[in-house]
Amino acid sequence: MPLQTQSALTLEGIAQCSRYAFGPNRLHYCGPDASSEVAAYIAENQSDQGLSNILQGFQTMYPYLKTIAHQNGIGDPFDPRVVEAYWIGNELLEPIAPKAFYRHLAEDLDLKTKYEPKMFDQLVSKLPQGAKMHHSFHVFNAYKRTGHDAVFHNLESMDSCRVSWGQVTRLEGPKIIMQRKPLVLEGHHLRLGDAEEYALNRRLEEDGTFDEVKSGQWITMHWQQPCEIISDRQTRWLEHFTVKHIALANQTL
Repeated sequence: MPLQTQSALTLEGIAQCSRYAFGPNRLHYCGPDASSEVAAYIAENQSDQGLSNILQGFQTMYPYLKTIAHQNGIGDPFDPRVVEAYWIGNELLEPIAPKAFYRHLAEDLDLKTKYEPKMFDQLVSKLPQGAKMHHSFHVFNAYKRTGHDAVFHNLESMDSCRVSWGQVTRLEGPKIIMQRKPLVLEGHHLRLGDAEEYALNRRLEEDGTFDEVKSGQWITMHWQQPCEIISDRQTRWLEHFTVKHIALANQTL
């Protein structure tokens, strides 16, 4: 899509998506080797075709965005509704049929080839049980990370890789202090624990998104990086899909 034809909504979606993609890209887990470029875009609060091209190089995220958009008759994978659906959750995920989700996993992500048959069968057995095309499904149920580093998740990496959320209680210089529910393992079952205090570093050299965050607001984080301030509605969606996909994961842990 030429730069001059990109709508304001597309640019908004690209910018939002970059905030979630930056954390794993900085750690060289996902996407092209472009974390410094992504960081510069975020710092300048800019979005254009160059950033879009970088994000299209994320081999797991971008196919999800394309499929969610296509299944909802939306022409642009970076439409903000699509970006929100994948990272946070919304009503766009509800009508996507298990058959379309299966095709996405087997063909778009090629997991039928990349995974052992038993592992792939376990994964797709959850589709008719209510699995949705949300980032949390992949984190909790596709036990191998599917970026550059195809290793098995552990509890710590799952907790970092999922998009988590917290309610701000106070600011201490560059730190945002929040109440956040950690991912915990009890026996062979995952769950969200009781909320506990968590300190998150904000990047003060950026565009100011977190400079004036207020007590009581909800914010999201991904791989220890702050992403955005979200509404109560978005918080409910994110918790809904996170809990749903933890329950599905517990079937095969």
